[in-house]
Amino acid sequence: MNVDPTPAPKAKPAPAPAPAPAPEPVPEPEVSDEEREKKEKRANSDSEKALGNDAYKKRNFEEAIAHYDKAWDLDSTNIAVLTNKSAALFEAGRLDECIAVCEQAVEIGRELRADYKVIAKAFARQGAAYWKKDDLANSIKYYSKSLTEHRTPEVLTKLREVEKLKAVKDKEAYRDPAISDQEREKGNELFKQSLFSDAVKHYSEAIKRNDKDARNFSNRAACYMKLMAMNEADKDCDEAIRLDGEFVKAYIRKAAILFAKREYIKCAEMCDMARSKDPEGKHTQEIDAQLYKANYALGQVQNSSNREEVLKRARDDPEVQAIMADPVMNTILKQMQEDPAAAKDHMKNPGVAAKIRTLINAGIISYR
Repeated sequence: MNVDPTPAPKAKPAPAPAPAPAPEPVPEPEVSDEEREKKEKRANSDSEKALGNDAYKKRNFEEAIAHYDKAWDLDSTNIAVLTNKSAALFEAGRLDECIAVCEQAVEIGRELRADYKVIAKAFARQGAAYWKKDDLANSIKYYSKSLTEHRTPEVLTKLREVEKLKAVKDKEAYRDPAISDQEREKGNELFKQSLFSDAVKHYSEAIKRNDKDARNFSNRAACYMKLMAMNEADKDCDEAIRLDGEFVKAYIRKAAILFAKREYIKCAEMCDMARSKDPEGKHTQEIDAQLYKANYALGQVQNSSNREEVLKRARDDPEVQAIMADPVMNTILKQMQEDPAAAKDHMKNPGVAAKIRTLINAGIISYR
């Protein structure tokens, strides 16, 4: 077999592709004279506004206002100029002008469909100006409008501040001790007629007119007791005592509430407190009657003939169960059983004393 030793010729490489033709330059759109004029006006307006901003930062507010006026004359679509001007007017104390400029900013801004944040800023500035004018109702109105446009934590905080301030001022403006006394007397007449719900309304109005008079709270507490609203009555008694620590009637009513809640030990203690506030003994009969009822009820709870029923009721009481399951309280109860004198030391601790009173009221511990 004959073999040709000559190697086969190599293939020629393919020619490189021709480079793509360069894209033809796209001519820039022609800017109309009107557009060119608008851009020029905005640029000049922004330059003048920048001068106003510099003056504002240096607290040269009148100078800043002058620059903002020039900026607005150059471009009456540059809404930011108006909001900046309103800030300078605010700082200069020209509040009515500040409010007017803000209104202008909102009106023109709506026409030009400006960013809602710009509108929100104008409303917020109005809110601040009205606050400074002590027109809190309008301040709340415009801060709320600002939040409707754009919600920010800063404006929300200011709104809450103004709302609180207005509530306090409204309360003080409504305050009238003379009308309060009249309302309390109306409540007293209705109370005598056993129209307790109606009496509560008048006592509540008396409190709105004068929340510094303990009698208003004490009398309303008496109504609540008749309506079996013991928690409300309890709060009113506490407030009456807070306002007037020497008001005997409030202590007596508090004792009656504690009795209704079957807190007989606390009731007896409150009777003793009421007696200490009555050095002339004007309320002795009332205090003695309540104290007798408390001691009698406590005796009934601890009566041995009812012992099984008492213990069953105590076992069903979650508060009693929690106390009896407390290892610390078990140790204290054991000490008290072995050494009755130890009870006095333990009763000095308010937390322990409260738990011991609960056990006494439940009949777990005998009270002598």
